[in-house]
Amino acid sequence: MGFMQAGPLHDPILITHPRQLATLAQDLAGEQLVAVDTESNSLYAYREQVCLMQFSTLHADYLVDPLVLLDLSPLGPLFANPRIEKIFHASEYDLICLKRDFGFSFANLFDTMLAARILSRKAVGLGNLLESEFGIHLDKRFQRANWGQRPLPGYLLAYARLDTYYLVALRHRLKAELEEKGLWPLAAEDFQRLCHINQRSFEPEIEPDFSVNGAKDLTPQQNAVLLELLKYRDRIARLQDRPLFKVMSTKTLVAMAEACPSNLDELGQLPGMTTRQVQRHGKALLSAVQRGLHADPVHHPRPPRADERLLARLDRLREWRKLTAQALHVESDVVLPRDLMTSIAEKNPKHAPELAHILCDVPYRMQHFGADILQVLTNGKPK
Repeated sequence: MGFMQAGPLHDPILITHPRQLATLAQDLAGEQLVAVDTESNSLYAYREQVCLMQFSTLHADYLVDPLVLLDLSPLGPLFANPRIEKIFHASEYDLICLKRDFGFSFANLFDTMLAARILSRKAVGLGNLLESEFGIHLDKRFQRANWGQRPLPGYLLAYARLDTYYLVALRHRLKAELEEKGLWPLAAEDFQRLCHINQRSFEPEIEPDFSVNGAKDLTPQQNAVLLELLKYRDRIARLQDRPLFKVMSTKTLVAMAEACPSNLDELGQLPGMTTRQVQRHGKALLSAVQRGLHADPVHHPRPPRADERLLARLDRLREWRKLTAQALHVESDVVLPRDLMTSIAEKNPKHAPELAHILCDVPYRMQHFGADILQVLTNGKPK
């Protein structure tokens, strides 16, 4: 079980004071590898936030409390330092949250889940990887815990530290295999792409959700009703500091917009409505329905006219990507991420320099797949 941390599992160090944080930032600045994870409260709050940050080195484990520490900026240089490798598992959500809440920027990342996917692992959850690589069973029963509660009980602190405790060892194992199989350049370019991950807005959009099953079948006036219902749910969620789905499901609101109930009895018959919800929200929901019925209709946005040639190029690239992925025993997006595939289809490069410009951040893919991509775009089939 090489590369494992030596010695017994000591208690993690809880960081709750600015002086402790300054010391931690100084200590981590001297490390080459730092494992990182975060815990947020998306299941328990209207506006989620990072509620705990975990750091592990070969020497110690740290738990940082962002709900107590008002200024996390001392950690900014760590995340931006290109000489220190930050190791995550399934980093996308963590990076978005860290950028959103603290404005951090990132350099030199290693994502153990992404590495495992490139290595053709089928089960890439952290628990799966630790069991297959080291025979360690990771208890994930508290994965959906309320990390915003204070004080955090000891069992949650112990649980949180284990999400980073083994990451350095796992990173060593996976990187060695990536290098052995000649896949390290591919992984490295994907890790670099993670550093520039886009920040998603955490403010819910108050608009008809046409992606929900049945919403596209609503009339324009029913869509106006749905919009008023969504606004009401959003206001209640803000007041109660609860996630939207814990106030009322979107599916129930769609059914309400379709039925446009005029009294409490009709409201109570709708799927998903409980007696308690009718008692608590019934009159306000009926008022929202009436506002929607008297509002301007909300029309389903018309999709732009499809470019048949663009769609054909996308289809050819998807088919090539799927067949290539099957040959390599990986998922399709490992061969070519969707955003790059879409950009290639839109720009339709004719020659290698044009394609190289599109794939400038992924030279491994340009070298190994560039000729096939150009052939697919030109003739519909790779060489």
